[in-house]
Amino acid sequence: MSIEIRAGEIVAVIGSNGSGKSTLLSAISGEIHPARGRILFDEKDITFMDPFQIVALGISQVPEGRRIFPDMTVFENLRIGSYSRRARSKREENLEYLYRLFPRLQERRNQIAKTLSGGERQMMMIGSALMSDPKLLLVDEMSLGLSPLVVNEIYKALKEIRERGITIIFVEQNVRRTLEEAERAYILETGRIVLSGDAEALRKEERIRRAYFGTG
Repeated sequence: MSIEIRAGEIVAVIGSNGSGKSTLLSAISGEIHPARGRILFDEKDITFMDPFQIVALGISQVPEGRRIFPDMTVFENLRIGSYSRRARSKREENLEYLYRLFPRLQERRNQIAKTLSGGERQMMMIGSALMSDPKLLLVDEMSLGLSPLVVNEIYKALKEIRERGITIIFVEQNVRRTLEEAERAYILETGRIVLSGDAEALRKEERIRRAYFGTG
């Protein structure tokens, strides 16, 4: 597959289970390395870099499954996100920003992470990723298992994050909502891009309407 993400965009990656969505994000973040092809970020080849090197360049991932340090506090989980040299210098500034973004995290900063709700854990994971001071944020299965109210809150936060100049790529199961929130989207099937383009135009695409909305 070949994709291009422009600075300041919110781009969605859509597809059924096994289509390659999470694999794509894992390749960008350095968790896995592709057998062929190249991944460029700011004109730098990051194809075979390790994750810590990629984070240092400004790419951060919110992985599927809300992986947390369960026996540490919310604050400690957030602080871990700022371990890179470039992020440490902006730690207090970024912490203040994400507390404004997610006031609940500030309220629960001394709470043990495993006692948080699913929505609060997702906010904390996004917050930890923001503490690395990223230029590009990758969010995998953002709303899986969350209530509509929490999903609305997180989508609102993503738009505020984009206003800060951070580019966002997110993977999402809810196709209808995804195409309402993203600016552009890529549709994957078995590791290949079958459709791509402006999200509003894709909402009107007959193939999408049949496959995902049940209409033609």
